[in-house]
Amino acid sequence: MEAAMNMEEKEQKASLPFFGIPRLIPYIRKYRKTLLIMIICGLGGTGVDLVLPLLQRYALNHYVAFRTLDTLPFYIVLYVAIILFGAVVNYIATLDAWSTEVRVNRDLRSSAFDHLQKLSFSYYNQNAVGYIHSRVMSDTGRIGSLISWTLMDSVWHLSYLVGSIVIMLVINARLAGMVLLILPLLVLLFSLFQGKLIRANRQIRELNSRITGDFNEGITGAKTIKTLVIEEKMGRDFLSATGEMRQKGVHAARLRGLFALTMNLASSLALAIVLWKGGYIAESEVGTFSMFMTYAQGMMEPVRWIVDAISDVITTQVNIERLTRLLGTVPDVKDTPEVIEKYGDSFNPKKENWEPIRGDIEFKDVSFRYPDGDEYVLEHFNLKIPFGSSIAIVGETGAGKSTLVNLVCRFFEPTEGQVLIDGRDARERSQLWLHSAIGYVLQTPHLFSGTVRENLLYGNPNATEEQIWAALKLVSADTVVQWMKNGLDSDVGEGGDLLSTGEKQLISFARAILADPRILVLDEATASVDTLTEQKIQSAIETVIAGRTSLVIAHRLSTIRNADLILVVQDGKIVEQGTHLDLLKQKGYYYRLYTRQYEDEATSSVLA
Repeated sequence: MEAAMNMEEKEQKASLPFFGIPRLIPYIRKYRKTLLIMIICGLGGTGVDLVLPLLQRYALNHYVAFRTLDTLPFYIVLYVAIILFGAVVNYIATLDAWSTEVRVNRDLRSSAFDHLQKLSFSYYNQNAVGYIHSRVMSDTGRIGSLISWTLMDSVWHLSYLVGSIVIMLVINARLAGMVLLILPLLVLLFSLFQGKLIRANRQIRELNSRITGDFNEGITGAKTIKTLVIEEKMGRDFLSATGEMRQKGVHAARLRGLFALTMNLASSLALAIVLWKGGYIAESEVGTFSMFMTYAQGMMEPVRWIVDAISDVITTQVNIERLTRLLGTVPDVKDTPEVIEKYGDSFNPKKENWEPIRGDIEFKDVSFRYPDGDEYVLEHFNLKIPFGSSIAIVGETGAGKSTLVNLVCRFFEPTEGQVLIDGRDARERSQLWLHSAIGYVLQTPHLFSGTVRENLLYGNPNATEEQIWAALKLVSADTVVQWMKNGLDSDVGEGGDLLSTGEKQLISFARAILADPRILVLDEATASVDTLTEQKIQSAIETVIAGRTSLVIAHRLSTIRNADLILVVQDGKIVEQGTHLDLLKQKGYYYRLYTRQYEDEATSSVLA
């Protein structure tokens, strides 16, 4: 939450010109034809509302004043035709507004989601789930409403306001001029309230992100909350956040209410002026007086709408700021335009230009520090990993074992030096080219919502039934799937929550194998399985890594004794490297780790 708060504080310092609407032009331009039709139909509907008081004026001045019905049939036909025309154009405008809102929301959310796929891991480390979720869902929804409904309503209300003013000026300029004296007052009120409303709504959006994040944690961490018996504390924290939200919301509502009240009082003056100065018209032209009354009353609704619209636009400016800042975030790791031109990107790969990957890896004078770190994790590090080699990375929890893997997978890039894949700098080819050749089994496995089969096919969409079962059997996951009610078509639940952690790990392992990667990364892949299953997987690993380059992050040192090279990490730095026997002979840090773990395992075995 602290990272999200820091981001919110930065956002509050910025303000976009013209409410940020120019940044939405690319999304509006796609639907310019639909919007043009909506605007034309909206103007048509406004024209109907402007013409009806004129017909009313004619009826009173002609039929009532002169007591004649000579043109009544034509009048009825014209009146009905205008009403029907208004119904049709208003229907089309409303339909186009609905269509535009849905499609703009889709485009904005697709753009945000696609951009999130391109962002580096550092972005997710620095931003909470609730913070990101509110941008993709809440902010885009308000922006879509602005582009569609606010635009449509602005066409109707503003054109009615302008049209009624023009008609009143033509018919009686003096009386119309007195009514228009109120406009400078409206401008003054707007300037007084704008800044306060922007600040209030920014605070509300900030709190909304916090509440969304707390709500997300309350769901995803339900098991932890129950086992720690902290339901009451979580409830208090959530009530505190929602209470603050209520307080800020009431403050913003009061501002909006005060703004609306003063604007409505000002607009009501227009009606008072007509009643005060327009009485003499009624003596000669009752229809004209009635028309002025209708326009003066009709003007109050657009003025009230302008009050709400200005407040909504001010509120939506915050949403636009937040979303455009997300879309403007530059990934720490990105391909150059030249690389994209040749190899494509994540969404438009040019696989015909991809060279086959063998699997040779080399660290060439690599120095690295994390984007938010001050100290170097690696300094002038050199290492050649020939194709087919098995490299183990060991160290205590939090020692920094994942750094080398992150560099090989290009989740991060070297601060200095190069990581070579098959003799070429990894940055000379696309990220997708490299990632397509890597199989990664995480310590904390993740499955996607859907069935076992669908999750396995993420590794290889073209895999046959035989290939799927062969991969499952290789890691002893076949018996797990066979025990499931629907076999491969059994649902795994959201995030795989219907399975145990060990079962998820086995299926994740099978999925990685099914991809047939040239480079295999095992991040403590047996940490979540029982001892018997670990032994089966360990024997399978020896078969799986044959013909591949493998990087194994291991906590249990007994599992990596046959590795070609062991890298020992302590406090984020590589302190020893060599084979298992070489490191034991040195009687250094690895020796102490191994003997201590061996003694613990032996003690546990005796006690058992």
